[in-house]
Amino acid sequence: MLRIDEATMKAVEAWAAEEFRSVNGQLEWIITKALREAGRLPGPQQQAPARKKTEEQKNNSAESD
Repeated sequence: MLRIDEATMKAVEAWAAEEFRSVNGQLEWIITKALREAGRLPGPQQQAPARKKTEEQKNNSAESD
């Protein structure tokens, strides 16, 4: 069971509907994305934050040029 306030649940339901996902699928996607960005997924998926960091570094260096 997941305890979540009504406003948050409505926002998740709307987001899920916009992306043609079930609420469960949307919550799983949100959790997986957050874990990947935090570098907390085991295995090869943990490489995603490094790519993101590299893209941010490229953007920052392009702005300073």
